[in-house]
Amino acid sequence: MSEGQIVQETPSPRTRESLAHDLRELGILPRMTVMVHSSLRSLGWVSGGPVAVVQALMDVVTLEGTIVMPTQTGGYSNPATWQAPPVPKEWWPIIYQTMPAFDPLVIPTEHMGKIVEVFRTWPGVLRSSHPIVSFAAWGEHAEYIIKDHALDYGLGEGSPLARIYDLDGWIVMVGTGYDTNTSLHLAEYRAPGRIEVVQGSPIYEKGARVWKMYRDIEIDSDIFPEIGAELEQTGLVKISQVGSATTRLLPQRAAVDFALQWFTNKLR
Repeated sequence: MSEGQIVQETPSPRTRESLAHDLRELGILPRMTVMVHSSLRSLGWVSGGPVAVVQALMDVVTLEGTIVMPTQTGGYSNPATWQAPPVPKEWWPIIYQTMPAFDPLVIPTEHMGKIVEVFRTWPGVLRSSHPIVSFAAWGEHAEYIIKDHALDYGLGEGSPLARIYDLDGWIVMVGTGYDTNTSLHLAEYRAPGRIEVVQGSPIYEKGARVWKMYRDIEIDSDIFPEIGAELEQTGLVKISQVGSATTRLLPQRAAVDFALQWFTNKLR
């Protein structure tokens, strides 16, 4: 959709203040810990664009709360596993030798959207060090959530997802579907029957760039919309409009527990 089409379909400009009002109407409160997934275009035309969206979120949650966003960089993975698109095998040694080491302060996000990229560079925002599945956080619990993000099993027990679970945090999906709901991956890690894989990325180790191999599991978000549809039947999900965006608010711990039971039942 072009910007002209977005303007035509927006009744009046969305603003920092109007978005904050809508977020409060959705049920977001000060001091909440919220994992935010977002689509800027879904909101309609926003005065100030992604900056106004981040400001609205911070206004509502306040510094006594915490905002978290996934800041993933799938390209910092093993080129031998790339599928969309794959690269020639003869390129692999060059990539292994030359891809810059992952630096959370420098490396931009990939396919995460403008809101996330603005948030990543916001003053006071911290970002975890995982080369593929990093997260950024701002607020009261930012350091607790971000620090010590494990390289092995990057969305498992040593991840920010598990720390949000410990804090009994919330998930907010602004104009996005359940396929973006990263928290459900935590249930995949906790479910029986997981398939182990080996991954690799360029990182800094003792100040030097190395290509590091580490352990992970196969994950798949394609099934998440089906899980989400069943989750909504429980009444746990609140749905309302933020700007033009259909937005969902749900408790992360309950969502992960529901998905874990779903995966467990599927394997019986």
